[in-house]
Amino acid sequence: MSKDSKRVPISTISSDLGPVDPTDIVRALDEIIRRAVVARASDIHIETKADRVRVRYRVDGVMSEQPYMPLAAAAPLVSRIKVLARMDIAERRQPQDGTFKSELGRGRTVSLRASTFPSYDGEKAVMRLLQSNAIMGLETLGLGQGQVQTVRKLTRTTGGLVLVTGPTGAGKTSTLYSMLAELDTSRLNIVTLEDPIEMQLPDITQGQVNPRAGFTFATGLRAILRQDPDVILVGEMRDAETAQIAIQASLTGHLVLSTMHTNSTIATITRLMDIGVEPYIVANALVGVLAQRLVRMVCPRCSQSYTLDQDVTADVGFPLPEGASLQRAVGCEHCMYTGFKGRRGVFEVVEVTDPVQGLIKKKAQAKDYKALLREMGVPTLRRVAMRQALKGRTTASEVLRVT
Repeated sequence: MSKDSKRVPISTISSDLGPVDPTDIVRALDEIIRRAVVARASDIHIETKADRVRVRYRVDGVMSEQPYMPLAAAAPLVSRIKVLARMDIAERRQPQDGTFKSELGRGRTVSLRASTFPSYDGEKAVMRLLQSNAIMGLETLGLGQGQVQTVRKLTRTTGGLVLVTGPTGAGKTSTLYSMLAELDTSRLNIVTLEDPIEMQLPDITQGQVNPRAGFTFATGLRAILRQDPDVILVGEMRDAETAQIAIQASLTGHLVLSTMHTNSTIATITRLMDIGVEPYIVANALVGVLAQRLVRMVCPRCSQSYTLDQDVTADVGFPLPEGASLQRAVGCEHCMYTGFKGRRGVFEVVEVTDPVQGLIKKKAQAKDYKALLREMGVPTLRRVAMRQALKGRTTASEVLRVT
């Protein structure tokens, strides 16, 4: 999509300020969703502005401007989304959310999670495209061979807490699903608690929280413990209460998989203690931490190679090979002029061994953990990501952006 696309309205909607044909609204929304699927977008943003309806896609983690729509389409478009997602179309002062499916033609459908938010110029709607593809194997996530072996070892433990950490949109849920796929569902009772359920898994009991009905992560986790579980997946440890229950469950013979919003493996360990969990309990419960990011891969059609001719140690944090060949993102029609096409996971995987447990019990400083992980040969996220840049798969600037 060219940089001038935001000045071109979607053709199915008249640009005048008169009434909008409901049929046009239906077609326009279908077209927006269809284009998003083709562009491999993860989210669709529909924003009411003073003079137009702004449409943007999040592609490979970055917002991408799309053709706008006339202001007259704002209210009907949001109402159409509310009808599909079974929201209250008369309520415009409170945020709402819901889910629906959209037909793509030829028997294909896409599931979406929609939410609305009242803003100054009018309601904004965001739709998350929920992927329904097959679960990715650990080898296809971007984990190194040694990291795959470590993760498999963690999933085979009979009890303990394994955390996957990173910012929103880093692919944590996909990693958890891949870990579940390693388990023998015929011999284990696996129960999940998610918000929302992004992929339906056969032979696994999945639950979705509903705070309005009092079904929170904490109450749901307590109920799961009465369901004779072997493995518990908690979509996110959002509060101290949920963390405390999950940790107690991991200490009583259950394997608990969950996520936290922290920046690194070390920050995850310290966060558990910050929310009130005693260091000796963290040391005994935690068996592994995976920190991850998604880095954008350069577009193979337009990227340009160059030779590093200056010392960038100050920016990167460690020296790069002299004369290293790197890639530069350019941009073309194939990659919507972003210079990137697709994303790949990069991981820092830490198994909580006896030396790590010792540091946790002593409430050691971050520098002590870093020194130990270097001694153990555990590469940091930035080092793992920079290896991808040196292989010509991404750019150095992208590595610095996400790590």
